Amino acid sequence: MTTTEPVLGESGRELVREVLIHGPIARAELGRRLGLSPASLTRLSKPFLDRGLFVEGAVELAGAVGRPAKPLDVRVDLQRFVGIKLTGDQALGVLTDLRAKTLGEHVADLAGHSPEEVVEALAAVVEALAGSGGDGRAVGGGVPAAAAAGGGGSGGGVAAGADPSRDGSTEASVAGAGAGAGAGAGAGAGGVAELAGVGVSIGGKVTGQQVVLRAPFLEWREVDLGGMLSRRLGLPVVVENDVVALTEAERWFGLGRGIDDFAVMTTGAGVGYGLVIHGRQVITPDTGLGLGGHFPLDPTGPICADGHRGCSTAMLSTTSMCASAAVGLGRRVSYEELLALAAAGNAVAVQVVGTAGRSLGRMIAAVANLTMVGTVVLSGEGIGLVDVPVAASEMRAGIAADRDPDASEVRVLTGDADFGAWARGAAAVAVQARIGALGA
Repeated sequence: MTTTEPVLGESGRELVREVLIHGPIARAELGRRLGLSPASLTRLSKPFLDRGLFVEGAVELAGAVGRPAKPLDVRVDLQRFVGIKLTGDQALGVLTDLRAKTLGEHVADLAGHSPEEVVEALAAVVEALAGSGGDGRAVGGGVPAAAAAGGGGSGGGVAAGADPSRDGSTEASVAGAGAGAGAGAGAGAGGVAELAGVGVSIGGKVTGQQVVLRAPFLEWREVDLGGMLSRRLGLPVVVENDVVALTEAERWFGLGRGIDDFAVMTTGAGVGYGLVIHGRQVITPDTGLGLGGHFPLDPTGPICADGHRGCSTAMLSTTSMCASAAVGLGRRVSYEELLALAAAGNAVAVQVVGTAGRSLGRMIAAVANLTMVGTVVLSGEGIGLVDVPVAASEMRAGIAADRDPDASEVRVLTGDADFGAWARGAAAVAVQARIGALGA
């Protein structure tokens, strides 16, 4: 994955994608997925084995006769990426490996909302992370549970799913393989120049993974953020809508890995929605406008800032929930305190949190009914909602009330609750762009 990379077509890029997403993977299964003969698979994978991007796992006996099989995997520490979630106040970044696993974190405050000020904050995050060495330490301020305005949505869940990310256990057996085989091997040693790429996610409409067409929380229209930051850093930069990026992270490396059809719902400062059908995310000209944030849920509910009564934003955003609770409590309350009060049985908090849980269930049912997916992944900084028993119970009741009694059960999986999930989404799209550029 340097200047010595082989020239390859779509078959080679698809091979890398499959091994990255599903590795360690048996060669027979890999050939079946890609429609390749054993000889073609051997020929196609050899350049990546020679350069140290691919490694062979422990021998697996493929039956009583025949040659033993060695599953293929990627060397996840070969390249490093930075992913940054941009909010109205901060740039929250993570340093990751090839599978978007967090190696370090850093947060920088925005000095202002001009493109130049934002680019400098983003560059500060990249430079801090590139110099950290990626030893797993948090190198900046801790990522807040609910960073300021401009965040996408976020989520909660009921059926906790195990983290499917792999730890790169095959790396020890190939120590030193492919030395110098790619930028990013030891980001701390060479700084920014050693990173393979940077991803930025933003709550807004983005085109070409470069230009922010609209970001109301920054008062931006048609800002070439990707181009500006790439010139500032001298690195490849991709910019993507935050929910799109988060959905891609779930599709490649997270709870959606291996699932052909699923939806992602996020709740937090806002409400977001992503959809994957036949293994690909559905992207339309209206992606990034936050249309899922105004789905009607309760005709008697509160009114959102855009004047919609009882829409998903009014019922599920953390700011709206806290505002509703403040009326009953006679004082302001943080989201974390609201959830704690509900768990302790406070009547006002129970009412607000229970109503939100029921609304979440209704939205999950609507998504499943209209798209016919059987799995919904909930993610983001508002995910703690359904850790509260009353909300979890009401969510299940909301799903059941709006589903046909003979319909299949909707599987609800819970993603990460921290704000870093958004930054890892940005890193994931940077990884995708890097793989997509192989041999091009």
